[in-house]
This record gives sequence, C-alpha cells and structure tokens, in this order.
Amino acid sequence: MADRSLESVSLPLEVRARLAELELELSEGDITQKGYEKKRSKLIGAYLPQPPAANGAAAVRCRLQHSEGAARRMLRTANIGVCDIREAAARERAASTAGNRPLFYFRFGVDQALPQERRTPVTPSSGSRDERYRSDVHTEAVQAALAKHKERKMAVPMPSKRRSLVVQTSMDAYTPPDTSSGSEDEGSVQGDSQGTPTSSQGSINMEHWISQAIHGSTTSTTSSSSTQSGGSGAAHRLADVMAQTHIENHSAPPDVTTYTSEHSIQVERPQGSTARVAPKYGNAELMETGDGVPVSSRVSAKIQQLVNTLKRPKRPPLREFFVDDFEELLEVQQPDPNQPKPEGAQMLAMRGEQLGVVTNWPPSLEAALQRWGTISPKAPCLTTMDTNGKPLYILTYGKLWTRSMKVAYNILHKLGTKQEPMVRPGDRVTLVFPNNDPAAFMVAFYGCLLAEVVPVPIEVPLTRKDAGSQQIGFLLGSCGVTVALTSDACHKGLPKSPTGEIPQFKGWPKLLWFVTESKHLSKPPRDWFPHIKDANNDTAYIEYKTCKDGSVLGVTVTRIALLTHCQALTQACGYTEAETIVNVLDFKKDVGLWHGILTSVMNMMHVISIPYSLMKVNPLSWIQKVCQYKAKVACVKSRDMHWALVAHRDQRDINLSSLRMLIVADGANPWSISSCDAFLNVFQSKGLRQEVICPCASSPEALTVAIRRPTDDSNQPPGRGVLSMHGLTYGVIRVDSEEKLSVLTVQDVGLVMPGAIMCSVKPDGIPQLCKTDEIGELCVCAIATGTSYYGLSGMTKNTFEVFPMTSSGGPITEYPFIRTGLLGFIGPGGLVFVIGKMDGLMVVSGRRHNADDIVATALAVEPMKFVYRGRIAVFSVSVLHDERIVIVAEQRPDSTEEDSFQWMSRVLQAIDSIHQVGVYCLALVPANTLPKTPLGGIHLSETKQLFLEGSLHPCNVLMCPHTCVTNLPKPRQKQPEIGPASVMVGNLVSGKRIAQASGRDLGQIEDNDQARKFLFLSEVLQWRAQTTPDHVLYTLLNCRGTIANSLTCVQLHKRAEKIAVMLMERGHLQDGDHVALVYPPGIDLIAAFYGCLYAGCVPITVRPPHPQNIATTLPTVKMIVEVSRSACLMTTQLICKLLRSREAAAAVDVRTWPPVLDTDDLPKKRPAQIYKPSNPETLAYLDFSVSTTGMLAGVKMSHAATSAFCRSIKLQCELYPSREVAICLDPYCGLGFVLWCLCSVYSGHQSILIPPSELETNPALWLLAVSQYKVRDTFCSYSVMELCTKGLGSQTESLKARGLDLSRVRTCVVVAEERPRIALTQSFSKLFKDLGLHPRAVSTSLGCRVNLAICLQGTSGPDPTTVYVDMRALRHDRVRLVERGSPHSLPLMESGKILPGVRIIIANPETKGPLGDSHLGEIWVHSTHNASGYFTIYGDESLQSDHFNSRLSFGDTQTIWARTGYLGFLRRTELTDANGERHDALYVVGALDEAMELRGMRYHPIDIETSVIRAHKSITECAVFTWTNLLVVVVELDGSEQEALDLVPLVTNVVLEEHYLIVGVVVVVDIGVIPINSRGEKQRMHLRDGFLADQLDPIYVAYNM
Repeated sequence: MADRSLESVSLPLEVRARLAELELELSEGDITQKGYEKKRSKLIGAYLPQPPAANGAAAVRCRLQHSEGAARRMLRTANIGVCDIREAAARERAASTAGNRPLFYFRFGVDQALPQERRTPVTPSSGSRDERYRSDVHTEAVQAALAKHKERKMAVPMPSKRRSLVVQTSMDAYTPPDTSSGSEDEGSVQGDSQGTPTSSQGSINMEHWISQAIHGSTTSTTSSSSTQSGGSGAAHRLADVMAQTHIENHSAPPDVTTYTSEHSIQVERPQGSTARVAPKYGNAELMETGDGVPVSSRVSAKIQQLVNTLKRPKRPPLREFFVDDFEELLEVQQPDPNQPKPEGAQMLAMRGEQLGVVTNWPPSLEAALQRWGTISPKAPCLTTMDTNGKPLYILTYGKLWTRSMKVAYNILHKLGTKQEPMVRPGDRVTLVFPNNDPAAFMVAFYGCLLAEVVPVPIEVPLTRKDAGSQQIGFLLGSCGVTVALTSDACHKGLPKSPTGEIPQFKGWPKLLWFVTESKHLSKPPRDWFPHIKDANNDTAYIEYKTCKDGSVLGVTVTRIALLTHCQALTQACGYTEAETIVNVLDFKKDVGLWHGILTSVMNMMHVISIPYSLMKVNPLSWIQKVCQYKAKVACVKSRDMHWALVAHRDQRDINLSSLRMLIVADGANPWSISSCDAFLNVFQSKGLRQEVICPCASSPEALTVAIRRPTDDSNQPPGRGVLSMHGLTYGVIRVDSEEKLSVLTVQDVGLVMPGAIMCSVKPDGIPQLCKTDEIGELCVCAIATGTSYYGLSGMTKNTFEVFPMTSSGGPITEYPFIRTGLLGFIGPGGLVFVIGKMDGLMVVSGRRHNADDIVATALAVEPMKFVYRGRIAVFSVSVLHDERIVIVAEQRPDSTEEDSFQWMSRVLQAIDSIHQVGVYCLALVPANTLPKTPLGGIHLSETKQLFLEGSLHPCNVLMCPHTCVTNLPKPRQKQPEIGPASVMVGNLVSGKRIAQASGRDLGQIEDNDQARKFLFLSEVLQWRAQTTPDHVLYTLLNCRGTIANSLTCVQLHKRAEKIAVMLMERGHLQDGDHVALVYPPGIDLIAAFYGCLYAGCVPITVRPPHPQNIATTLPTVKMIVEVSRSACLMTTQLICKLLRSREAAAAVDVRTWPPVLDTDDLPKKRPAQIYKPSNPETLAYLDFSVSTTGMLAGVKMSHAATSAFCRSIKLQCELYPSREVAICLDPYCGLGFVLWCLCSVYSGHQSILIPPSELETNPALWLLAVSQYKVRDTFCSYSVMELCTKGLGSQTESLKARGLDLSRVRTCVVVAEERPRIALTQSFSKLFKDLGLHPRAVSTSLGCRVNLAICLQGTSGPDPTTVYVDMRALRHDRVRLVERGSPHSLPLMESGKILPGVRIIIANPETKGPLGDSHLGEIWVHSTHNASGYFTIYGDESLQSDHFNSRLSFGDTQTIWARTGYLGFLRRTELTDANGERHDALYVVGALDEAMELRGMRYHPIDIETSVIRAHKSITECAVFTWTNLLVVVVELDGSEQEALDLVPLVTNVVLEEHYLIVGVVVVVDIGVIPINSRGEKQRMHLRDGFLADQLDPIYVAYNM
C-alpha cells in the first residue's frame, strides 16, 4: 500500500538518495530487514497522504496516563483545555501555536470517563522500591523495549571469576540494612525493592522474558567460575598445537574481525532463515574461528563470542574523519541532520502575581517571634515525636522566645572574654543538631537571628571520615566558623578521642562546641534585650549545597530575602494563624526549613515534626498525625507517600479530609508523578481531594521556584505533558512520538511565586531566552532568593547575576536573574514544568540525558527486584573527550552471578532502546556498601570518586566501550613511502641526511694488542697460560660475597685440556660435533667451553633446568639439545642426577637424551695435540635464545666473528689485564655469555662473576662486590637492576654505614635486547646517588640475534642522551621530537655507543629503502662480528638470506646488511665523538615482531603496559597481546581479590585516553603469573597461549562489549 501511494507522491531528492542508501545497506547485509523497514517508513512517512482526521483538525495524540498504567486510550481533541490565568498565558499560547502545528499538548484532568475503574484501589506491593522513579507506563515501556530484543539473541560472554570472588549468597554476610533506608539527599535513590511485580501482567510475562530476552539459551550452560575446565582433552590439544607452532615461524592468529568470506558466523539474520547457529560452549564442542581453525577451551570460545557480538552491525559505520598531516584526530561529533530543532517563537518572561502587603505582617521574623512570644506565650509552636509516635515535647511560642533570647545572650557574652568576645554580630556559627531534635534546633536558629550571628546548619558528623564530611569542613573553614552550637544528647554522641575530647574532623577547622540546653546557660540580666530591627540586607543564614562534583557551597540568604520568602509562601499557600502543619522533611534546609521553621513562626502555626527514625518504624505515622491533629497542611517527599501506600492496608480509620494542602517537596523530579497518582488513587476514598496535592520546585539558590496553589475548584485538574524523551535529549519539547516507548510524563509544579519573574535560558553559553518549545534552565528574578555563594565571587556572578538576553542581543530587564539549576519550560497558562536538574545532566555526544531518567529505566527493568532497596547511582565520567555514562547499583544479597549478569545485559538493552545511548560501565556492588548521605541516600560524588580512584570494590562489572566510544580516530591508511624514484643526491634522501652511523674503524686503531696475533681464542688462552700463568682471569662469588672459586690462566688451560681428552676418549666425538653444556653460572661452564674448543667441538651453552620447576624448564633444555643436534651433553654430577630423576621422566622422554658426560671427575692426562681450526670462518659456537615472542632461535658464531667481537668490546671498554670487571648476568646467550666466558681470555682482565640467582637471597651482593673490588666497569641485566631498586630502596642508609661506595664506577651497563627502560635506570641512579653512583655512569647496550652487541656505552665518548618523542606520531612510524612533559611525550634513551667495526643504517622494513635522519625504520647492521646465520633443522633459506644478507633497494645496493628486527632512528646530536666527529645517537623504539598492528597503527606493548601500570596502585605488572584484533590486557594484582574488578574500568579508561584503543579483554591474575625471562623481558606469547588454553587461573576475566 505504501509503495502504491508513493508513486503519487513526489519525494524530495535527499529522501530518495537516503532510500537508495538504505537499499544498498540491506543488500550488503549492514542492516536487518526489520531495521530497513523501520527506517524506510520513517523516511517516507511524512510524505504519505494522511487519512482525514476527526473534526477536520489534525489529530493530536495524547497519552492518557492512568494510575494503574493499564488503561491507555487515544484522545482525539481539537481544542485543548487551558486554564486562562491572565493575558500572559494567552500570549504564551499564541506564541506556542504560531507554527502550523501545535508543538506540545497537555491534558488537564485525569480521564473522567471511568469512575468505576478509578475507585478500585491498586493493592500495593508488600516491599517497596524507590517510588519516585516508578511509573507503570515506564515499566511497561521498558518491558516492551526488552521484548523487541527477543529475536536479537545477544551472545555476551559472561566474565569468569575465581570461586573465592563469587559473592557469598548467605544473608548474614551483610550488615543489617537498618541505616540505609533513610531518606536521600536530592537526586539519589532508595526505598525498598522487595516488592512484587508492578502489574499483574508483569509477573506472568517476566519468566518468559528472562528466559528469552537476551541470551537465547547460550548462557544457561556457562559456569561463572573459571575452575570448570573448558573441555577435557581439548585444552591440552590446543596447548600441544601451540607448543609446536612456537619452534619456528610464529604465525599470527586468524584475524576474524575483518573476514567477510563465507566463514564468518552470521549473528543477526532475518527470522525464518536456517543459518548455522554458533554452538554452545559450555561443553567441549569445538567452535570455529574465522578461517575455520578449530579452537576449543572456554576462553577462546568466549573471545570468539565477543568478536561475533562486536561484528554485529549495531551502530552506524563511522564517518570519514579528516586527517590533518596524518595526525590522529578524534572525530568531532557531527550534528545529526534529522535531529529535532526548536521551532517556536521566543518565550516571554512570566510574572507571578503581585506580592500582597498584609497590614499585620511583621517587619522581620524576629519581630514576629517577639510578638507571638509575648502575646500568646501558651500557643504551641512545635510538637516533637518519639520513636513510638507519642508526643515527646511541645515547644510553645513563649518558651521559644525566652530560650532563644537566652541563647543569643550567651553566644554574645559568655564566649571568650568581655574585652575579646569569640562571636560578634555578623560572625558565622555552625548548628549541629540531629534529625530527631527540631526543638533544640529551632531555639538555636532563632537565638542566632536574635544575636545577629549567621547560623550555618549542617548534618551531624557520625565518624571522622563521613562521606562528604571533608567538604563540609572546607565550607566551615571558608565561612570562618569557630563555634558549633549543639544539643546535649548530640554532644554526648559525637565521636570522642580517648581523652574525651571531640576530635577534629577531617578537613574541619578547630571548633568550640557549645551546648544550647537552657540548664547549661546563664540567664540574661533584666536590662539586656536583643536588638530587633526591620529586615535588611545583612545575611540571615547560610544553607549548604552539595554540588555535582562533591564540593560544598554555602548559599547566603539575607534577612530581607528570608522575610519576603516567608511572605510569598504565606500568600501562595494561603497560610493563616494557628494552622497545624505536619512536617516529615529535614528541618535544617530546603522546604522543611522554609515551611516548618520559618514561615510557621511568621504565622504562629503549630508544626508537628515527624523524625525520620519514626518514619522508618512506622511509615504511616505522618498520615496518623494528620488525622489526629486535623492538620491542614503536610510537607512530604514522594517517597513518604509511597511508603504510606505500602503500609496503609491495616488502617481503618484514616480521614484526610482536613488536608487542604499536601506539599510534595520533590515534585520537580518528573518521576514523582507516579507516587502522587497512586497516592491519590488509594486515599481518595479516605477523604483526600485531588486538588490538595501540590508539587513544588525549589533549589538552594532560588529557594522556592514554583508551587502549585491549593484551589477550592476541583474541576480544574492539574497539567500533564507526555513528552518524547528523544526530543528532550536535544532540548526540544515534542509530543510523544510514534514509538510510545520512550516518553517522559511530567506534571506541573504550579505557578511562578508571588513577586517573582521567571524565564528559561539556554543551559550553556550566553544566557539566551529559549523558544517556547525548548528546554532551558529556569531563572528567577525576585527578592526572595539567595544572594551569593559565600566567599566565591566568580561562581556567584555566574549563578546569581544572570541577565537573560533576547534574540536581538539585549537584556530582558535591568535586574539580575538567578539560575535555579532546574531544567524545564513554562507551559500553557503559565504553568511551570521541570524535567530534570542541571546537576543530573550528562551530555553524551552532544545529546543531553538526565541521570534520574536513566535510573528510572534501570529500575523498571527488573520486576524481579534485583536492585537492593532501589539504590542506584548514575553519573558520567569524562573519557576521551566525551562524557560516558556509568551506572552503579547495589545488588540484593541473595542474587546469583547469573541473575546479576542477566540484569546487567537487560539494563543495557533497555537504556539503549529507550534513551538511544550506550552505557559505558555498569558496576554492581554488594548491598549496603555505597557511601551514604546523612539521610541514607547514595552519596553520588563520593561514589564517583571511589569509581575513578579504583576503590569501589564492585562484585560485578560490565564495560561496553565498543558501543559507546564512537569518536576514535580513523584507522590509518598506510602512506606510500619514498621509492627509488625519489631523488637521492650523495647521502641525502628527499632532502634529509641519510640515517647512517658507524663506530670507530677497527683496522685503523693502533694498539699494542698482543691477542691480535692469534686468529682463535683457543690460541690466546694457550699464549696466556705460557706468558702469565698465575694471572687470575675469573673470580666467582657466592651469596655471602666471599670467593667461591677462581681460575688463573694456567688452571683454565689445564682443565680445558682434561675436558678435551674426556670428549675424545669417553665421548668419541669428531671435529665439528656439537656439545651441549648444561651448567649453572660459574667456572665449570667456562672450562667446559674451552675444553670443547681444544677438542674441536662446537659448544652450545644451555641454562640448566630449575630443580623446583622441572616440568616447565626441562622441555626447553630438551628442545635446545635436539634442535642444536648435540652429539653429547656435558654437565655436573648434580645436574646429571636431575636429568635422570623421576620428575624429569614425567616431563620429557629421558631415554632420548644424547650421552651425558659428568665433568666432576676428569681424566688425569693431557691430549696429544690441541685442535686448531683450519679456517677462521668455521663455527666456534652456537648461541641459542628464546625470544620474547616465544621463538627459539640459534645463531652461528664463527671463530673470526668471535675474535672480532672480543676485540671490539676490548677497545670500547678499554679492557687490559690490570682491570677488574664485575659481571652480574646470565651466561647463556648474547652479550652476557661473551662477557662471562670470552672477554677475559681475550683481553686478560679479571672478571668478578656474580650469578644473578644469588641476589635473590642477598640483593646487595652485586653492589657490595663492585664497591669492595673498587670496580670501574660493571655489567648487569634489567632484572638485577630491578631487584636492587625494589629490594634495597629502604636500605641505602645501612649500606652507607657498611661502607658501600660506588663513586669509582665509570660505566654500569645494562645488557639488553629492547628499548632502554628509562624509568628503571633513572630510579636506580637516583636511589644510589647518595652512595656515590654518578648518574651518567648508568647506560644500556643493544644486542639482537643477528648481532649480539651493536651498541655498548664505552669509557670515552659523550654521555648517553635522552629525547622526547610524540607517542602518537610513533604509531604512524614517524618521529616527532617534542619538549619534555608535553602531552603524549615518550622519553627515549640512547642505547649506548656504536661498537668499533659496526655500521648502522635505518631502512624502511617494507620497501628496504634508506631513510633520513630522525625517521623511524628498521635498524640494519653491517659488522665483522655479525652472526653468520641461523642454525635450524629446517634450513629455511629465505628467512636466512632476508635476515642476514639483505641489500638496500636503492642507494648503496652493494653492502650486505643484517636486519635486526628492531625499529629505531638515528639522530645527529651536537655532541662530539672521541674522534672529533659529531655524534650520532641510536634510539631503539621496539621489536618489530613484538609490535601490534591495531586500527592500522603500530603499537609497542611496553607503551600500553606503562600506562596501565600507572592506572592503579595495586597493579604491579602488566602484559598486553592481541588475539583476533582484540587487545587483551593482563594485569597482576597486588592486593585483595576484592580489588580485582576495580581495575577493569581504570585499565579500559587509561588505554582509551592515552592510546585511542578499546581494550577487548581484561584479565586480572596473581603476582608472578606473567612469565619473565632471565633478561627481565616479558614472554607475552607464552602468556597468550596460557590464557587461551585456560592455564592462568585468573582472578577475574572481563570481556568488554
């Protein structure tokens, strides 16, 4: 039908274009059929011919809201009933309907057509939840929204938890909830949520929804703990597969997020299709990743499920972003072209009625008190109740007057001395009174007014660290308060120190506590009389206000404002003398203070004060008092009405006909309407009249903003508006859209106050008047308002001195207006409507959401009553330049993991459907654990603070950054690089000097190096044994620092000879056979190495297995022995036994070991002759090492390279026989092995060997040895440095006392194969500076597989330099130097000086072209001591030639280079080298195979890890890796397991903020789980395999949505 009618309608071009786009999206599967139809109908709906409407007028749809929420019918009206109050309303109406269609409509009156249905009372639920947020229609809307999700089978992986973390479900694990059920501070939520479903249909459908709404049936099989194994054999199979793939080429996991082939699992599909459904993963069924690789194990299945969830077309694809100088720019949210815009005329300011002057109104409030106190001293002023509801005390006007005078006299004359009184008129004093003692408060308050001092009422501090108490202290301090007035009982109850003193509360000034009970006070002399004058502009009192951020401000109210406010309230409420008023509200501030303490005295009224403690015991108490005292007025909040509803059933004799006014103090909260309706519905039969309910709106700054007047005319029903919530997020008023789900029903809060003018202005920017259909901040101009924030002139100006502007730019009056902090509009007939508070406003991607609305939706989700007492906090945190919504709720003690996860998923869906906004984080905490306000509500800013600092301790967290964060920079497209076509002149490439550098030339250096005469190390050793036989080459220290062993030249020579004999005779080895040396770090290893050289064998040093950890360390030994094709294995007797032990047999097949030779008993004879290699290029030894990516790689070192290597180090470090060098390194591979075994023999210096393992028992061993032997050069690893920094941090003084002196150290080199860890080297330098260590002595070296040492800080030459680069540019493979401390700066330290004989060039790793100075590329090296190739079983030639024999693609294409696999850059500095040239510094950024390609950019794990470790004090270590394009972050937690979930939001935040990446999975593990090798490098790939094979036993795994 629609299509046919479309032919007759000509559609605008842009609509046709959009339709074509939709067709395309549908055909490409970017959008579902249903989504397509919905969007299409939306587009063309406006152009279809409308059916004719009744009465010829446009049919206006208004939702009727029935208190049952069941009866809803369409009302076709042509004329809307508007109460004409005065011509302003007519003008207003004319303006609002000036367009061709009405902009908003209100229904006045609840539907009269159903008297029967109206009368049937709803039986309320037994429990309760915060009814301010309950609206049956909203509940219905939420359920409908969730039902729509039914077909969307959401497969959200549940987080895994360790058993110990699963919340105990026994009820006694919780504190009894008596304290929490008190009232709340404005805007927080509570009430009791144990009720039954809100409507009968709800309870039937809920089971059905729960089972189907979200998960289909997938989650029913998951277990919430990680102890259940994913599939018996499957995990092991996976682990085996993984283990095998690591030996050589380590291929990346399949990237399933970009697959569009037939493999991708379909997630969203039209119903009726029979596509294959992803299998359940609770059992060991296999799940397939994108390219059909079977993956088992629960973790992989969950990640797969997460990937699938993220693949679903949930949000529209990101727009193209602008890229400026390919800098990453965050997307600027473009306004939606279809968003509703205000179309009405400019609003007109609303003037309230004239404030009538009544002849007998007193000139000031004190004058009123004096009058009543003298002429009717017996008249009751205030009756207080005990907790049983019996009258406790009646304060008469006479007593109030005499006691207030007594207090005034004592404040002025009895504090301090006669000459120096403590308090003078105009000073501030604080009033600290409990909520159950209004009489004492009233006396003290009026005492202050009479003494002309300014009272600052605050809550009673319960502990030294109450939530928000510090901020109150700041307010008292800034007000200069030195005296606190309090009651006797309260004074006794305050926390006391052991001496009986009241301690100083955190952040509070020093106070004198002054008890105001009459018995403690002196009587004023007969001639003393307070000075009562007319109200003036002096400050009368200061009311405290807590802001959104938790700071506390003091609003000052002058005496004239106080009096005028009382007059305005008297006129608006029609108060008369001696009326009785029941007050349930807090009498210290706000509506309770204004009506129950101030206006009541002006009119000599009788206040019945109901303390909160009584309301908790008996929620009906206020209604009973209204009946008992025939009260005319009651002041309540909507929760009091709700509680009364819950409890009223047992009461027979309730009669509310005496009430003429029921003031609803929080009527400005749009969600109070349902309580008002339900209350009226039930109590109408008990004499309550509809027109009695009077919602009012108030704010600390503007006092009473508006109040509904009590009328005698019951035919004039209140105003209602049913507004589209979508429109409201754009600040536009629209009648309920066709959705019917997302609506906000608002009731009016009456008219503007007498004597006031009101308007609404745009909430941000210049205070410009709103249009008639626009939401703005209400502003009031009146005498009866606050005048300033005490002591804050800037903030005062912004709030109390606002001049609203017309569109032409002129102010509307010359008088200033005051911002009320309320958002709303003035409707027809001058009625004021409030839709939320500025404080609750969250602006997400340019749309405004109100925290209260989100709370209401979250509470409506669960008729199963999941949230404990309705306690939910909603706030926004700023992450990546936008606000993100966070919901924190207390869960019921009896809820299970499954419940909480169900609830969280459904809340996300409901909020997404109704508010069209994503929730960034949903956290559940145990019942009763959120910080409370003094009246028991949730302290919002404190909760937010705890969340941000990671001390909220939630028991469940669900983060959804993937759906919320839509402003990430565009994924990068690779730029074409400079190719051979670009101009290359001399050594310039595209205008930059080519990045190349070299160490000194080995050939030209003239030195008296005797060792140069020999080609082979074995010859050098023989020569030393002849010329300097007793010179000590090696000294080995034990953990006590004493010499365990030493070797002279001749001793080493003789031992090597014996070992050579043993190899030939017992091992029957030939020339060139490979021998594995499995020794602990020490002398035996060195002797065995030279023994092999003497016998002509090729040694391979292997780290022995760890006796405590054979199962994981022995397989590596076995693998190296097998891969290196060792013909025999030499070791000590102890390790021999270990290799044949039962534990070893369990780990590997011991029968396949090659022959094992034990060198502890050697033959006594010498070999016939010592082997001499025929050719310097033959193999000297093999160097095997496991890289951080888990690859085992062995490289071949020839005799020539070995000798050249030793010579290069000798020259760089100036090593001679007279030198001593301390070495604290592992001697198994790389430079560590060369320094430990080879250099001393070549250069003749003495090496003091310190095995790093000994430092675990004695961390000071290395430094004490350096000091004791007066060593000038020392070498260590990062793990040794870290051990010293952590283990000796607090011991520097005692070490100094022991004589530790590091002032002789010239070079302390960290031997490394990574980017220098600048933070560690700096903290090491700082820590030991006091012990004489020169900060410039500490430096690092750089080695890799193709060249074991490229750079090493020598003795001469400039000090190592540091530069700061922009981390964002690095991701694009560019170097941008920035100033220290600039945002996104990353410090890089030079990796030592280039060794003699080494040449370096920086090349593009893809095109192999040379790069210019300060450009990032791969470091290529050419040197005589390069390794000669990989030693592999497979003989992978292509890899070999690529890594060891590469040539540049243009420029110098002849030189053969080896590729290091490291990214870095060269930069020419201002410093000069030893040979007078300008010095080229080499900076290493990171290994290519470690780097992660994410969103087209290159990230180095260390950068993300550094950010994460900074995020929370309990994170001790972190490692990141990727799996199928998801970033996985593993953190080690140093703290209680309860803190584990705190880390999830913090980790996600910091990675988003600093790296523009969304974390896919956060894994929290115990300390020591992240594997670290002997060089102190993280083994990220081992970790990844362990994680995917379910072997980590994590405390918590969070899958971010």
